[in-house]
Amino acid sequence: MRLLVVEDDPLLGDGIKAGLEQAGFAADWVRDGMAAQLALGTGSHAAVVLDLGLPRLAGLELLQRMRSAGDKTPVLIVTARDAVEDRIKGLDSGADDYVVKPFDLHELAARLRALIRRSAGEAAPVLRVGEVELDPSARRTRFDGKPVELPPREFALLHALMLGAGRVLTREQLSERLYAWGEEVESNAIDVHVHHLRRKLAPQLIRTVRGVGYIMPRPQHA
Repeated sequence: MRLLVVEDDPLLGDGIKAGLEQAGFAADWVRDGMAAQLALGTGSHAAVVLDLGLPRLAGLELLQRMRSAGDKTPVLIVTARDAVEDRIKGLDSGADDYVVKPFDLHELAARLRALIRRSAGEAAPVLRVGEVELDPSARRTRFDGKPVELPPREFALLHALMLGAGRVLTREQLSERLYAWGEEVESNAIDVHVHHLRRKLAPQLIRTVRGVGYIMPRPQHA
């Protein structure tokens, strides 16, 4: 899943980005509120990690603008402001979670996985669609009860398809969810990943919608 990190401290921002990428996320990083507002206009991020003390546009103002515009992207505030009043204000302004610096990157990743899962309407930590099980935290996949080893891109694509099970996702949407800024993406990358997933799991697992993209159907009995 692709995230937007909004943090003006260069060392901390770089550390958060690197840590989240190690946890399996694709992460874009901007250093001020106006740049974040422009980035959010693409609508391609699964969640936002938001500092409050930002130049050009403060974090709370950015958050309020997002919610006023109807942007429902999950937002996790990460800040040094630890007063109860600050936490209340952040959450009441539309944040979905609030973490005080310093923090543990493993906990941050877990909180983000929870936010993304809930925003997709999933409560269980392990996703299940038919015979496929995917555990985002352990980065494990099973098909018909048997473990299946998937490289990071294929795992991320399967994760995106399972979160959107029953809906058609275009190649552009899938590419935006897998790749961060600056990453080289071949024009047929998504098609190649889908081919590998079908071979490793089941040919009928992911259906092609010609001229549009792909869908992972939900079983009729689900």
